[in-house]
Amino acid sequence: MNKPDKKNIHRRGFLKSAGGRTVAVSATVSATLSGAALTFPLTGCGSGNSESSSEFTPGPGPERLQTPIPTDQMTYRTHPRSGDRVSLLGYGCMRFPTKTKVKSATAPYEIDQEVVNELVDYAIAHGVNFFDTSPRYLRGHSERAIGQALSRYPRDKFFISTKLSNQAFYGYDEAVQMYQNSFRDLQVDYFDYYLAHAVGTFDAFQKRYVQNGVLKFMMNERKAGRIRHLGWSFHGQKEFFDYMLSPELKIDGESPNWDFVLIQANYFDWNTATGRTNVNASYLYDKLEKLGIPVMIMEPLLGGQLAKPNFKALALMKQAEPEASCASWAFRFIGSFPNVLTVLSGMTYMEHLQDNLRTFCPMKPLSDAEHEVLRQVTDTMSEFQGINCTQCQYCMPCPYGIDIPEVFAHYNRCLNEGNFPSDPASENYKRARRAFLIGYDRRVPKLRQANHCISCSLCEKECPQFIKIGNEMKKIDNFVENLKQERGKAGL
Repeated sequence: MNKPDKKNIHRRGFLKSAGGRTVAVSATVSATLSGAALTFPLTGCGSGNSESSSEFTPGPGPERLQTPIPTDQMTYRTHPRSGDRVSLLGYGCMRFPTKTKVKSATAPYEIDQEVVNELVDYAIAHGVNFFDTSPRYLRGHSERAIGQALSRYPRDKFFISTKLSNQAFYGYDEAVQMYQNSFRDLQVDYFDYYLAHAVGTFDAFQKRYVQNGVLKFMMNERKAGRIRHLGWSFHGQKEFFDYMLSPELKIDGESPNWDFVLIQANYFDWNTATGRTNVNASYLYDKLEKLGIPVMIMEPLLGGQLAKPNFKALALMKQAEPEASCASWAFRFIGSFPNVLTVLSGMTYMEHLQDNLRTFCPMKPLSDAEHEVLRQVTDTMSEFQGINCTQCQYCMPCPYGIDIPEVFAHYNRCLNEGNFPSDPASENYKRARRAFLIGYDRRVPKLRQANHCISCSLCEKECPQFIKIGNEMKKIDNFVENLKQERGKAGL
């Protein structure tokens, strides 16, 4: 495996800038952005496939789609302690296909196991060997689905990663029971990679893992060989991140000696992370690299937002590389860092999997010129004030039936595509208004729309992005009502 030159990566202005503005990559790109000829189909606000989990639209060009996918060219990274040879593309099991669209908290929830098996078979045939899940994913069905799919393969054919997702309770017995249930559902007798799930504040970490003896239990399970690598996933404050990696963290006088850490990282979050507790991914990565702790990546597409960027960002990418999908840019960016062990992607459909395999079989690190393109892409995305929802579904099901992720997805989709009815005086207002309202009703059933939110805040406790969901629902509801009544300027 050819590793990128670490010094070359770190000297690039993109990696050390704080999202600063740059000169245009080319005069042609600048002209394209400013010219009247810049047009794209406004699909996001109209009819069509309403699945918000689609992570690759706008898709690759026809030549890329016709390119054969090699079965022996997957890029691998080696864990420095164990020697595990891990596929750089990891299969995130949060977004498996279901047989029907789930319409309420009480509706049947059935994963399409046949399709999951097909996806897993195709992934393994093309070199993917890392699968990441959790007891919380897909309302508890993810572990069973991937366990069934992988049970058809020899145990040494794959690495399984799962988590102690004890956000809802602090008890030792309940935590151990969740741990044991994962063995049963995954049909394995050891975990290759095991995580303390979604830690971010000192108080919650102490209650969930330290005071109840759960972290000590996990460390002992690693000694017994039932956990091969022990780590944690981060959603929180910089001070807590530093504490988790400091000598201060001792369990009965013993350091956890973390084997890996899972962080949210992508080219947008690299130096422009937003939210009250988000930390720039560049800081997280650099600290872990200095400590020699391998990094796993979640949200490389920022919940699909980087696969469906705004029309200005799309123009920059297509001008630079017409045949490449937007998703491939994001994967090549984060995969270029040598301390990244694997990049997780929730591939719901075969198109997602195939496009990602074309990127990683083998992966070509970004050039300096391509880093410059992504600097400008990041700048254009910063101009659009969307809602930082990553479609993780942790907020679901809503007890009042609201489809929270799809409400946010529709709003972001229309904003990104430049088809946003914000100013009644604009030439595009009538068309954009109609497309927004019709698309909203088509994608989100009326009983599941924002106007039914009562701001109970139950969902906000689960959101790893710390979105004030109740406030955002009120804003969107007011925005929609203004559009319906055509009252003045409809901006939020």
